[in-house]
Amino acid sequence: MNIIIKAYFHSKETKFLQSGSFPVPSSDLKKGSRLSAAIAAYEWIQKIKKRYNEI
Repeated sequence: MNIIIKAYFHSKETKFLQSGSFPVPSSDLKKGSRLSAAIAAYEWIQKIKKRYNEI
C-alpha cells in the first residue's frame, strides 16, 4: 500500500508545498499498526528539512 503525504513548509520567509508517495507494507496496516507509516512519513519529512537547511 502507498501512503501519500503533503507537507507545507515555511523556510527563510518562503512557503512551499512538498508532496510524495511511499510504500508501507499492507500487512502492517491490516494489523492496525500505523507505526511503520508514521516512521516512513517522519523520515521523509526529515530528508526535506535537511535538504532545505543546506540551501
